[in-house]
Amino acid sequence: MTFDFLSGRRPSTFARKAMIATSHPLSTAAGLEILDRGGNAVDAAIAAVAVQCVVDPLMTGLGGDCFALYAPADGQVKALNGSGRAPAAATVAALKAAGLETEIPQGSAHSVTVPGAVSAWCRLHGDHGSIRLAQLFERAIDYAQNGYPVTPRVAQDWAEAAEFIGRDAHAAAVFLPRGRAPRAGEHHAQPLLADRLREIAADGAAGFYKGQTAAHMVAHLQSLGGLQTEQDFAEGCDGAEWVTPISASYRGYDIHECPPNGQGLAALLILRILEGFDMAALSEADRIHVHAEATKLAYHHRDELIGDPAHCEGLVERLLSDKAVAALRARIDMTRALLPALWDEPEHKDTIYLCVVDDQGNALSFINSIFHGFGSGRLDPRTGILFQSRGASFRLIEGHPNAIGPRKRPMHTIIPGMVTQAGRVVMPFGVMGGQYQAAGHAAFLSGVIDRGLGLQEAIDQPRSFAFGGTLDLERTIPAETRDDLQARGHTLRVVDSPMGGAQAIRIGSDLLEGGSDSRKDGMALGH
Repeated sequence: MTFDFLSGRRPSTFARKAMIATSHPLSTAAGLEILDRGGNAVDAAIAAVAVQCVVDPLMTGLGGDCFALYAPADGQVKALNGSGRAPAAATVAALKAAGLETEIPQGSAHSVTVPGAVSAWCRLHGDHGSIRLAQLFERAIDYAQNGYPVTPRVAQDWAEAAEFIGRDAHAAAVFLPRGRAPRAGEHHAQPLLADRLREIAADGAAGFYKGQTAAHMVAHLQSLGGLQTEQDFAEGCDGAEWVTPISASYRGYDIHECPPNGQGLAALLILRILEGFDMAALSEADRIHVHAEATKLAYHHRDELIGDPAHCEGLVERLLSDKAVAALRARIDMTRALLPALWDEPEHKDTIYLCVVDDQGNALSFINSIFHGFGSGRLDPRTGILFQSRGASFRLIEGHPNAIGPRKRPMHTIIPGMVTQAGRVVMPFGVMGGQYQAAGHAAFLSGVIDRGLGLQEAIDQPRSFAFGGTLDLERTIPAETRDDLQARGHTLRVVDSPMGGAQAIRIGSDLLEGGSDSRKDGMALGH
């Protein structure tokens, strides 16, 4: 297919030996620099994410969580769960006694789970890295200490979040340095983050989870009413753990996801439902409709059933069984939008993703998040750490699989993906955008596998997302398609802001093809 160079889009990136794709140019450049120095995929990813934790503070940070899928050149895909846990004192009763009734607000200290990202980075690096952390953090430390230019998409999102981040005086002092959000091209620095990166480089995860830094973070959270203790943070030091991925077949490919507490199960469920339709032959309106209906069914099950792994045993096998998938698929009516229901019962959100393939053939799919834009909005003034808001995902319903409880992990939206075929790694990929991610995985893979789109073309396709009672459409979807969907009973909302982001690298016999979402500032680069 001939590429339209007047479309305002860009083609896929090609390289021979190694490639990295991220959503920020400085992050991609940092990772490529490590690959050029002889570092492997893990080294490059850690260098890249450390930079992005500085230069894209709305989306990620040291105070967030991480998941990864790693495919060593000579081994099987394995998953790393770097999501943090609730404090030992956290219970539904304790939070209700604190005045919370139905949900945990984004800005509450109770939305802050113990950050898992640093533990995950150090576990990943200790097991598979080859270059010292001090070298991997060089660029990030420089940008934090001396400043970096704010990119256009980051500036846009920053301005939209200015009112929220301004509610916390300590966060406002760092992120609204001129009394407003930085504009594109202006410089911004976070010197305290440079100190934290130096501590981690010197002492590993203990430099974050133990000692004075941890004591300061805990004291600040407790001053806001939080239940976190130094013991909770100390336990988080070794919190990241390798787990077995879950997978499902889709038209001859095996799609790998991290198991619960992530929502990767929802992505696999959507794909299994879509497999019963000829997605390549459907019209645009039909494709969006089928995807919307499958998404509603999968997310309904996600919200009812997914939580801490210990509280949803056997769920993967049940939901991906032929019986469950057939029952759900049969509920899709091509002529009208329907309410979702659990298959075996009566009817009744911000992130960065990157992927790397190195010249040894190792592939890494890596995602790091503070959940909402600027996470909880709570910043510790003595350490410079902005805390995530992942605990807002917990339910305040006794007995629910995702009810908050001591040391529980909440249901997570962030999900890296990996594709294999006949045991060979074909593609690390991922989609950003909070709740959209599972739906985004399915839409992207259907574009590549069903429609034969190139990676960049598949990433840049107009997006839709059925969630919360509406079908959100990017404004690039034509009016006649919108009219068709509305006639089927969908409640439409046309969104002006870009919906999520994505990166992917496809591995050929002697060629790497990379894509990085044009909705973001980043790029795919290789050598």
